[in-house]
Amino acid sequence: MTRKKISTTVYITEEQNEKLKQLNKRTKVPVAEYIRQGIDLVLDKYKDEIPGQMTF
Repeated sequence: MTRKKISTTVYITEEQNEKLKQLNKRTKVPVAEYIRQGIDLVLDKYKDEIPGQMTF
């Protein structure tokens, strides 16, 4: 099941942009997918700081 995605704007450095483009060229994975994966990594790292999260 694919989740609905929303559009947002993020500002990245030129170096980040260049590296993401190179990665995309090599792997054919969209840059947006790498950005989403990066966000997921940060959210997982700081999950204890997110209010309202239940642990089982």
